[in-house]
Amino acid sequence: MEENKSIENKALDFNSRIPLEDLNESVKAIKTQLNQVIVGQEDFIELLIVGLLANGHILIEGVPGIAKTITAKLFAKTINTNFSRIQFTPDLMPSDVLGTSILNVKRDAFEFKKGPIFSNIVLIDEINRAPAKTQAALFEVMEERQVSMDGEVYELTHPFMVLATQNPVEQEGTYALPEAQLDRFLFKIKVDYPSLEDEIKIIESHHNRKEKQPETLINSVLNPQILSNLKTQLQEIKLEEKIIKYIAEIVHKTRSHSHLFLGASPRASLAIMQASKALAAIQNRDFVMPEDVKRVLEPVLGHRIILMPEREMEGLSPKHVIDMIVQSTEIPR
Repeated sequence: MEENKSIENKALDFNSRIPLEDLNESVKAIKTQLNQVIVGQEDFIELLIVGLLANGHILIEGVPGIAKTITAKLFAKTINTNFSRIQFTPDLMPSDVLGTSILNVKRDAFEFKKGPIFSNIVLIDEINRAPAKTQAALFEVMEERQVSMDGEVYELTHPFMVLATQNPVEQEGTYALPEAQLDRFLFKIKVDYPSLEDEIKIIESHHNRKEKQPETLINSVLNPQILSNLKTQLQEIKLEEKIIKYIAEIVHKTRSHSHLFLGASPRASLAIMQASKALAAIQNRDFVMPEDVKRVLEPVLGHRIILMPEREMEGLSPKHVIDMIVQSTEIPR
């Protein structure tokens, strides 16, 4: 009996070893602010918060008019930091994003004028409308949080997060994102149409606002210092060896699955790990469970794996293959 009590006490100590109250209060505050305007997008909002805490970038896909851009804008406003928006178009040049060197006549020297990417939260609207050379300009800044220009390296300030939207339906004037760029997005979130009940609430919400702009209803509830502290807490989240093996097995199976032409990279394994830690933390747990891993698999892997053409023609989707892999992988106990 005494031995059992000792084990229970250890479990209690383990469960409370990281104070997650501040993190959970911050998450609750963000959700409260966004729920004033955004209706029926709880999963979308939760994944945005997970991406923020996991220090990742997010690609948001959905048809026009379902609040992709406004949700991203309002989410950025809940953080008291710099925000910029870039509208990608077919004639957009890399210098329009990163910046360019301009001759200062008084000093007789070139000076680097920073582009809109030098911000904290960057919303890129319709990212798939820009050509390959402009897409490539994002590779370094998304991965290394820096811009190399004219032999100089310019660091971006913390936090730095790219929220990009794209329309999967309209293909005229669009360019497929390179796999190397897709791999730099922690999540790809697919936003669907609202339910009938949610659509009624959306209409009522707009009616009751009486033409007030949504931005005026949202207050900042986080600042960079608090956010940095919350991210530091995530590093202390417990990740057992069996969970690490579970993640590795799932990702490894994507590379040899008969339905897949391209599997996931080691960057995907790290993304699953970070996202699982963040998801556990916002659920007030300081340890990762298999359910956390399974919850983030589709948004992490869906845009990183490529189906065999014949399987795609048969109507198979990445989600189907991910489900197959999960079902064939033993869940750690």
